[in-house]
Amino acid sequence: MSAKKDPSVLQGFKAFLMRGNVIDLAVAVVIGAAFTNIVNALVKGIINPLVGAIGTQNLDNYSTCLSASCHGTHGIQLMWGSVLGATLSFLITATVVYFLMVLPMSKYLARQAARKAAREGTKEVIEVTELEVLKEIRDALVTQRRAGHEDH
Repeated sequence: MSAKKDPSVLQGFKAFLMRGNVIDLAVAVVIGAAFTNIVNALVKGIINPLVGAIGTQNLDNYSTCLSASCHGTHGIQLMWGSVLGATLSFLITATVVYFLMVLPMSKYLARQAARKAAREGTKEVIEVTELEVLKEIRDALVTQRRAGHEDH
């Protein structure tokens, strides 16, 4: 019985790091972190002032007191303004990602798939036509041979 040498931990770690999906994930995290800055600036510079036209510019100021009185750290406050701000940030991020990245990429991939299908469809038509021509040549040769044998 031969003992199979197991790969070392370092070799396994290196193989893990060199897989394409790990690199793609790392790039996505870095781009996502940079994109977060853009979204935060959009919320701070545009969304909060628009909300501020109705109420306050800082959504964190919106809260509801569940106690008899809420002063400072005393009382039970529901900070629903923070949740609203986070929800707006998420919706803005999802909207921008969808319309600027996902939708154009899916349209691009659909066009590529259509082009590939068209090319493959053309190849099939050509192959079928070539096959038909070869069959016709074969049939003509068979007919010619039969006619040559009948003459003798």
